[in-house]
Amino acid sequence: MATVMRIARVAGKGAAGAINADRKRVPLRMEPMTEPSTPLHLVSLAELHQAQQRIQGTAVRTPLVAFAAEGVPAQVWLKDEGAQPIGSFKLRGAANKILSMTPEARAAGVITYSSGNHAQGVAYAAWVAGIKAVIVMPRNAPAVKRAATEALGAEIVFVETASSAVRKLRAEELAAEHGYVMVPPYDDPAIIAGQGTCGLEILEELPDVDLVLVPVSGGGLLSGIAAAIKQQRPEVSVIGVEPELAGDARESFLSGRLTEWPAELTTRTLADGLRTQSLGERNWQHIHAYVDNIVTVTEDEIRAAVRAIYRGAPGRADSDAAGLVAEPSGAVTMAALLFHTTALLPFRRAVAVLSGRNVEPALLEELVGGAAAG
Repeated sequence: MATVMRIARVAGKGAAGAINADRKRVPLRMEPMTEPSTPLHLVSLAELHQAQQRIQGTAVRTPLVAFAAEGVPAQVWLKDEGAQPIGSFKLRGAANKILSMTPEARAAGVITYSSGNHAQGVAYAAWVAGIKAVIVMPRNAPAVKRAATEALGAEIVFVETASSAVRKLRAEELAAEHGYVMVPPYDDPAIIAGQGTCGLEILEELPDVDLVLVPVSGGGLLSGIAAAIKQQRPEVSVIGVEPELAGDARESFLSGRLTEWPAELTTRTLADGLRTQSLGERNWQHIHAYVDNIVTVTEDEIRAAVRAIYRGAPGRADSDAAGLVAEPSGAVTMAALLFHTTALLPFRRAVAVLSGRNVEPALLEELVGGAAAG
């Protein structure tokens, strides 16, 4: 098992701040990095294509939306994962995992632990498969995500702490007690392959892309997209983006050691979908193999990016909004483009993955204000 370095606290220009301050001096490929101690299977291109076939009819092919990013000297497209039926990319991995299970395994029901988007992905895929889904969720999870999960028929079990470890332990206890099959949020080859179908779509629609920016938390989406792109176009830069206040992945990338931050630090960020305390071990190994860099963005930059996306993207036919809606977790990639362009150069054609649109209405109103009116 890979060594995990735990960060006790970050004060002022601590671990996250110091690393963030240095990021513009970091080359796109960090070498050398410490080799993982126990190599795990990396998903193959064949597995990615199998996942793409498997999830057709459950997950949808999401659009690339051209976007005029002020101050960015390149063409930019947004990969709108908010167009998924559950409003986030998480359906891809959950559907691939559940639909690849045997009928006997499905009959037992599935369980996971999630603060929201993965919960909805599992609930939706389980609904499609006609099986039971149980979700272990922190009580402070966003109400809009709790309600959507319940509406899909999932049983929710609450825990009082935001700790990922506590949620996982409770899910494992229930799985052992009732025979449920675990659907991990990110550290699983079927989940990684499912999320990687997003990367396949990017290359199919924009084969001359040279930069892809991906939000990173536990690492499932970044792992999958990087595997899909690098196995076909290794010259394309794939960069992860996370909040400065939850910068464990960036810390891991620079140190070469898998790093864990405590929940009291990661929960400070507005980006509730990126509060995971550590990368998964399998995700870490994919990142080691395929990812060029990980950068961090501030809370103010995330807020500004949500507003910029709302103001600047064309209106959606199914929405009265002036533009695309991105939850803060999904907007981190645009924040990197808008405020840290020099750290990403050179590039001519960039794709920023918007991982989801599930944001509390009151928070969205706070973030965009009168944006629709211009």
